[in-house]
Amino acid sequence: MDKRLYRSKTERKIAGVCAGMGEYFDIDPVLIRLIMVLLVFAYGIGPLIYIISWIIIPEKPEEKSP
Repeated sequence: MDKRLYRSKTERKIAGVCAGMGEYFDIDPVLIRLIMVLLVFAYGIGPLIYIISWIIIPEKPEEKSP
């Protein structure tokens, strides 16, 4: 099984980073979003991590129909 990390196209709020991470780790994307918010208040690095992830993680490609 080839499991890859992609940004989500369907469950996105801003760029689909948290939803894509939720799909990859098989957890609720809301938990990832809460962690990002906590990182904003705790260390101030949440937005930086999100922007870097937005740039690095590719968007999920379209699935071709047979």
